[in-house]
Amino acid sequence: MSRTALVGNITAMLEDADFLVSDRCSVRPKSFDLAARRGEDLVLLKILGNIDALNPGTGAELRRLGDYLSGTPMVIGMRTRNEDLKPGVVYFRHGVPVFNPDTAYDLFIEEVPPLIYAAPGGLYVSIDGDLLADKREERGWSLGRLATELGVSRRTVSKYEDGMNASIEVAIELEELFDKPFSEPVSVLDGADEVRDADPVPDEPDADPDDQHVLSVLADAGFDVHPTTRSPFKAVSEDSDRQKRTVLTGHSSFTESAEKRAELMSSISRVTKTRSVYFTDRENPTRRGRRHRDCLL
Repeated sequence: MSRTALVGNITAMLEDADFLVSDRCSVRPKSFDLAARRGEDLVLLKILGNIDALNPGTGAELRRLGDYLSGTPMVIGMRTRNEDLKPGVVYFRHGVPVFNPDTAYDLFIEEVPPLIYAAPGGLYVSIDGDLLADKREERGWSLGRLATELGVSRRTVSKYEDGMNASIEVAIELEELFDKPFSEPVSVLDGADEVRDADPVPDEPDADPDDQHVLSVLADAGFDVHPTTRSPFKAVSEDSDRQKRTVLTGHSSFTESAEKRAELMSSISRVTKTRSVYFTDRENPTRRGRRHRDCLL
């Protein structure tokens, strides 16, 4: 399946799931392809055939945008360089949760979150440690007895009950022993923070020197300005007086491409519940060399 077809299929799936979906980001550079919202859930989606194509810079920008816009960055893809992505499994690339279209269908259409996540060493699940301790005690088993049944150490069982994650094999064995599932879903729409092993969100980049004068005006007006490097807009600007005004900010010369970017930003802002403003430079024909700035709102 081509990437264009994959993006189209994901867009249709989200719309079927009652998401408001932005126009596709068809400009470069782009850290995400679609923004989508359902209720309070905002997702920023990168859609790839091979998820290994997600580079560290794009992953970092996705995570920063998630912070600025109170959304969740995600990647939907088909495979890695070595294998197809397994259904029902959440993977991670550069701190961003990744899963295949089948898992996306379960999550968005069926509203069934995945239970399994990939980490170094294999596939794992989160165990409800309190429930496990309750069921063990109800049966009158000691930590040692359960450890013997599972073929692990007493200390490992104690860690399971304290919230340590377990392999799929252990999770299945626990369910067979107690005739009850102990696996907890991965909270993908909250960023899967409980199972994600990632560094803190990377620091934001410096502003492009060509945009510095525009972003300085916003900063002087009381906005906290967060420059971007791989987005359809040049910055996300937040009102520092905490009135919760967020502005997607674009800037370039006035061209047909600028108009397209402004239209795309408007579509994204409708989904993200922000405002958008696009500054353009143009020469004053009566005064050679003098440049004026206009706004496309």
